[in-house]
Amino acid sequence: MLCSSSAARRYQRRVIILAVVYTALLFSAVYLLNRHLVTGVVAYIVGILPALPVVGFFGAIGMYLTEERDEYLRMLLVRQSLVATGLAMTGATLWGFLEGFDLLPHLVGYAWPILWFGGLGLGACVNHVLERNPA
Repeated sequence: MLCSSSAARRYQRRVIILAVVYTALLFSAVYLLNRHLVTGVVAYIVGILPALPVVGFFGAIGMYLTEERDEYLRMLLVRQSLVATGLAMTGATLWGFLEGFDLLPHLVGYAWPILWFGGLGLGACVNHVLERNPA
């Protein structure tokens, strides 16, 4: 989604800011919690803080979809998001069943958004292939 619409530029700006905030909060949480420098309610708050920018990434995508006036660009992001969602939900379902039957180890919940974001990259490749060779 490297285009120059004003909505795309706002989206990219939001994502960069969220990525910087995420990195700072994640490193801070790892430092504080691994050294047991916070406990109790404060530890829970510190543990949740890095998740907030991740939630913000989803919000940024939603804002882009509502702000983008070009229907074609919106369609590309919707397709990309559908590929990502299908990949992440399929992975979570398969892993969940296998984990439930004690065939795979427990996987932390935040792995699924990571897979989803990877799926956005796969969706971009799908868009590239489909739009290069329209049916």
